Amino acid sequence: MQYLKRMDLTLLIAVVLFIFFGVTMVYSASSPYALIRFDNAEYYFHRQLYWALLGLLFLIPTIVLPYKLYGKLVSALTILTILLLVLVLIPQIGVERNYSSRWLSIGGILLQPVEITKLTILIYFSYFYSKNEEEINNVKKGLLPPLIILAIVFCLIISQPDLGSATLIIFSCGIILFFTEIRLRYLILLMCFALLGFSCFALMAPYRLMRITSFLAPFEDMDGAGYQLVNSYISIHSGGVTGLGLGQSVQKHGYLPEAHTDFIMSIIAEELGFIGVLLVLGFYFFFFVKGIRIGMRAKNNFGKLLAVGITLQIVTQAFINLGAVSGTLPITGIPLPFLSYGGSSLLISIVSVGILLNISCFRRI
Repeated sequence: MQYLKRMDLTLLIAVVLFIFFGVTMVYSASSPYALIRFDNAEYYFHRQLYWALLGLLFLIPTIVLPYKLYGKLVSALTILTILLLVLVLIPQIGVERNYSSRWLSIGGILLQPVEITKLTILIYFSYFYSKNEEEINNVKKGLLPPLIILAIVFCLIISQPDLGSATLIIFSCGIILFFTEIRLRYLILLMCFALLGFSCFALMAPYRLMRITSFLAPFEDMDGAGYQLVNSYISIHSGGVTGLGLGQSVQKHGYLPEAHTDFIMSIIAEELGFIGVLLVLGFYFFFFVKGIRIGMRAKNNFGKLLAVGITLQIVTQAFINLGAVSGTLPITGIPLPFLSYGGSSLLISIVSVGILLNISCFRRI
């Protein structure tokens, strides 16, 4: 356990503080809606607090267990991931909400397998390419096998349907490939193929295309496709520099849909103002710098790829969410890491940080 003395303590403290900041903001953003729906203003707060405490409980073993162990378990983790994604699609097993089947009910607790997939696929890609460094440009032996698994995972997630998460996972795996010794022409070819696939799936469903394009001109359909984004603009503009004050948001009173989930940042901007926005952006920048540094100083290639993959996946997810809230990117339904309401997302984000902290224990001096 001597290696724990080398853990990045500042990253641990920052993440824990940010998690409880998120729990506080979930309470503030959700209380009016929870009071109307459940006659309990603290309903979502209690559930998010439960998941935060459970996540911190899981944080301990993920910090303590050497990350190399995940390499030994990679086959089992990959099989389990695919199995969970299949179970979600089976009627009477998968839980359907809003015409999407994305959840499994285990003991009355809803779990979202796609969130687990975000981490396990990173472990698989990092381990495979670290062990096959010299064969990375051998298409059949070194490059293709993980891409086949990724294609299966992508198709299963699209079937839920969840194009946003599927795209994020593709991007995260692409990041890992970027940090390998893959030839540039292969990387460009894979990027073009991924972009083509994304475009095809977006065009296949009218509602997907509408969500992707509605952010370009939300005021042209303020009562329809642009409603959520317009109210997000109102919320952000109302906050000004210092905000209306914690708990004082107007938009959360039935005006802004998904105020405590995908659009929680709008409420933060409204209640805490530009100062609150800077706080959130500052955390993600700090996380980015710390995570990349941990990856670059990792003792082996598996640690490097996994640390960089975890870091950039979380930061990219935050970037996509903040882009959607501000109207600079399409609305994809991707939650804001550590802040948005959602147990599975919060739990896996915390576990991912635990693995990152463990990698920091084995860094090069």
